[in-house]
Amino acid sequence: MASALIHLYPLARKLLLAFLLSALFGSFSMASEGDGIIEPGENETEELARAAQNPVANMISLPFQNNTDFNFGPEEKTLNTMNIQPVIPFELNDEWNIITRTIVPIVSQPEVSPGQDRETGLGDTAFTVFFSPKDSGKWIWGAGPVALIPTNTDDRLGADEWGVGPSFVVLTIQGPWVVGSLFSNVWDIDGDTDINFFTWQYFVNYNMDDGWYLTSSPVITADWEAESSEEWTVPVGGGFGKIFRIGEQPMNAQFQYFYNVEKPDLVGDWSIRMQLQFMFPRMG
Repeated sequence: MASALIHLYPLARKLLLAFLLSALFGSFSMASEGDGIIEPGENETEELARAAQNPVANMISLPFQNNTDFNFGPEEKTLNTMNIQPVIPFELNDEWNIITRTIVPIVSQPEVSPGQDRETGLGDTAFTVFFSPKDSGKWIWGAGPVALIPTNTDDRLGADEWGVGPSFVVLTIQGPWVVGSLFSNVWDIDGDTDINFFTWQYFVNYNMDDGWYLTSSPVITADWEAESSEEWTVPVGGGFGKIFRIGEQPMNAQFQYFYNVEKPDLVGDWSIRMQLQFMFPRMG
């Protein structure tokens, strides 16, 4: 893990410096920016980009996120995971929103031991509920429980156990920048398999003209039940995306490339992520 942090430090330092310069010399956002509500006179494309990058935006969306991991397993083949990730918000009262986020993975996994074939099916579903204030100032946040639901269709595609834990997200929108982090940890509920799994996704987005943006949002994980040398998966990288429309339907397309600076033996060195997101903003 120490070597991973050494590799991450120069990148994190550059991103932090660029963000601070933008915050000091650029215009600060209003608290309503990125909330998924198109107000009269607001630039729709810019608001859609900010809302797509805000995990607790008050906007229904349906992302299809495909992750391809190369050189996976002893035979160094391809692991593919298509995550279907509906986000559905609810208004709790005049001050709070409830944001539900579901991740349903469809997994195609190659053999990991002799005699196995490729297995394709459902993995375990993650369901998160964020409680988020409607007006939290310059720092937008949400917190709530996350549940691991054993929907796996094969033992190789999931833990086959129920799990629960906390999740927390915090972000800020400063001029063209949307920067934040999402954390969670899940433990098993009296199951036969011990689960203690940590997830950290930081995200750094820089929005440009005509709906284009640069992005980096790797998912860093730690399996605390694994051996110390096998605990961490630490990808670094990024890519680009664009907000566009098909007819009247707002869409968000994205591509990212990641290299793993720390990983278990079975995990490959690099991966790509492609995402297509349907967005359903509200009109203010």
